[in-house]
Amino acid sequence: MIGSMKKLRLVLDTNILVAAGRSRLGASFPLLQALRDGRFILLASVPLFLEYEAVLKRSEQLESGGRSAEMVDAFLDALSLRTEPVHLHFLWRPQLRDPADEMVLETALNGRADALVTHNGRDFGAARNFRMPVWTPLQCLQRLSEEDA
Repeated sequence: MIGSMKKLRLVLDTNILVAAGRSRLGASFPLLQALRDGRFILLASVPLFLEYEAVLKRSEQLESGGRSAEMVDAFLDALSLRTEPVHLHFLWRPQLRDPADEMVLETALNGRADALVTHNGRDFGAARNFRMPVWTPLQCLQRLSEEDA
């Protein structure tokens, strides 16, 4: 059980950052605000952080958010200040259908995350084999609220 004094250690799938950049209405944006406020610890490996950068800098992502590559760099710089680096000592591939999701799961496992947060929970069915909880952003926000209470 997670103690009330311990901050949750979470891995965010790239789709969380994409959703937060596209809209302030869903649960992804307040989740990033919770990170900014220091309510949880973000875990990321170098490959995962590089995926964040590659996806957020795609032309369709830049256009949808009205951002420049320099703005994405500034966001990622700020994000890195709230990120605990995870070194990938163990790889368990293949576990998932999408090879791009493997690094998300491996980061969560190697970083001893409390949960992996994604919009595509069905893609992470193998996380159950490792007893890794997979939460939606809304479930994560609810859990953070319980921890704050």
